[in-house]
Amino acid sequence: MSVAKTADRVAEAARAILETEGVEAVTMRRVADAVGITAMAIYKHYPNREALLAAVADRALRELGAGWGGRDGDWEARALGLLDDFLDFALGSPHLYRFLITDRRERARRFPDGFRDGASPSFTKIVTLAEEGMRAGLLRPDDPLEVAMTVTATAQGLVQLYLGGRIGLAEDEFRALCTRATRRVLDGVRA
Repeated sequence: MSVAKTADRVAEAARAILETEGVEAVTMRRVADAVGITAMAIYKHYPNREALLAAVADRALRELGAGWGGRDGDWEARALGLLDDFLDFALGSPHLYRFLITDRRERARRFPDGFRDGASPSFTKIVTLAEEGMRAGLLRPDDPLEVAMTVTATAQGLVQLYLGGRIGLAEDEFRALCTRATRRVLDGVRA
């Protein structure tokens, strides 16, 4: 088996463990057992656990960016479609969501520089939509990066409360709450 394929299998196994049990459950031994190699063999591909988790994060963020924002419709429908994509991810993969969005990671992007110039595949979709809204006169002229952060922070905060058991709504009611809250934020930046 090629080195690249083994590295991919190792990263996929780490992600599977992370998605089902959380980042704390990802150990080199657990991953090695899942792949059918020795724990020491992983070090041929990843120098340490942090490097393995960074590879998992990079791949997952690219996949999210590629999969989000494919809906048609007017500007607001596409904006709310991005919210739906985000909620599908956050509620469907809560361990991966926490790892990518809220956990401290050494190589995690930091606002604002880590989000400029397309550095974040998923966040860039929101920035692009904000820029489009401003060009079309739908949104007031402003910093698109900050507008995108303001809009996403609302949804992220609500998701944190929901995943932490602080919002006692059924999922469909929670999604409706997120839509209403996002509309309120968008109303605040409209032209």
